[in-house]
Amino acid sequence: MSVKIGNIDLGEFPLLLAPMEDVSDPPFRFVCKQNGVDMMYTEFISSEGLIRDAAKSLQKLDIFEYERPIGIQIFGGDIEHMREASEIASAANPDLVDINYGCPVKNVVCKGAGSSLLRDIDKMVKMTEAVVKASHLPVTVKTRLGWDDDSKNVYEVAERLQDVGIQALTIHGRTRAQLYKGEADWSLIREIKRNPRIKIPIFGNGDIDSPEKAANWRMEYEVDGIMIGRAAIGYPWIFREVKHFFKTGEHLAGPTIEERIDVCRTHLEKSIEWKGPKTGVFEMRLHYANYFKGLPDFKPYRMRLVSEGDISNIYSILDEVAEKFANYDPANQLA
Repeated sequence: MSVKIGNIDLGEFPLLLAPMEDVSDPPFRFVCKQNGVDMMYTEFISSEGLIRDAAKSLQKLDIFEYERPIGIQIFGGDIEHMREASEIASAANPDLVDINYGCPVKNVVCKGAGSSLLRDIDKMVKMTEAVVKASHLPVTVKTRLGWDDDSKNVYEVAERLQDVGIQALTIHGRTRAQLYKGEADWSLIREIKRNPRIKIPIFGNGDIDSPEKAANWRMEYEVDGIMIGRAAIGYPWIFREVKHFFKTGEHLAGPTIEERIDVCRTHLEKSIEWKGPKTGVFEMRLHYANYFKGLPDFKPYRMRLVSEGDISNIYSILDEVAEKFANYDPANQLA
C-alpha cells in the first residue's frame, strides 16, 4: 500500500527530510534528493516575513522541479497572517503546505508561534482551518508530543486537526520543554496511529540516526514513514543506507572519501549558484566538519576550509583531503 498525501504518492514507506532552519536550503536538499529522500520541505518561513515581502523569507520560497514532491513550511502566531501566508506559499507552486507547530526555539515561541500553540489547541485548530481553506494544496502539520510532560496533548491535536482537513501529521517524539535533549519517545505516536479515528498518514520524527533504528522503529511504532533531520546533516547517504537495509537487512558500505569529496563539492557549487559566491562560501562552512566526520586528524583541514574565502583555494584544499585520505578504509568511518 502506497502512502498518499492528497494525490501525492510517496511509495510504501517514505523517508522525509525534516525542515531545518539554516540547513534545509536548496543546495542541501539537492544532495539529499540525490541520495534517495522521498519528500522534502523548505526551511520554515515566517508568515510575517512573507506578508512584508522580506527578502530572506521570499528567497526560502525557491523550489525546483527536481525536488518534487516538496512542501513549503510556514509558521506564525496570527491566524489572519497565517491565512495570507498560506496563499503566498501556495502561489509558489509546491506540492503541499506544511504548518510548523513544533519549533521549540524561544524567539519563535515568544511570538505565539511554533510549539507555543500546543498550549492553545483551540487557536491551533482555528489557525489550521484558516490555512486549509486558503490553499488549494494539501495541508500537513509538524508538531510535538505537547508542551511538557504534564501536557502531552498530541492525541487530541491529531484528531482535531484531521477534522479540519490536514492530510498528514508528523510528530517529533519530544515535548517543547525537552527541546532536543533526552531521548525521543515514540510510544504516543504509536497510540495515535492505532486510533481508529485517524485516517491520515502519521510520520515519526526524532533520533533516527541509523538503518537499524529506522527498521526497528518502523515495526515497533507502526508509523507510515519516518522523517530524518539532524542525522542527514553532512551525511545525506543515510537515506540510501536506510532504504538498502529495509530491502536486504544488510548494511550498505559507507561513502568513500571520493564520494564525500564529490558531494561536498556539489553542495558548495549549488550553494554558490543559489546564494552567490560570498554568502555561498560563508554558509557552507557549517557543513565541512559533518561531511568529514570520523576522519583522523582532520581538524587542520577543517580550520583551513572554514577560514578560506577563495573558491579555487577551497577546491584545492578538498583535493588535498582526497589525496591525504585516499587509502582510508570507509568501513571505519563514523556516519
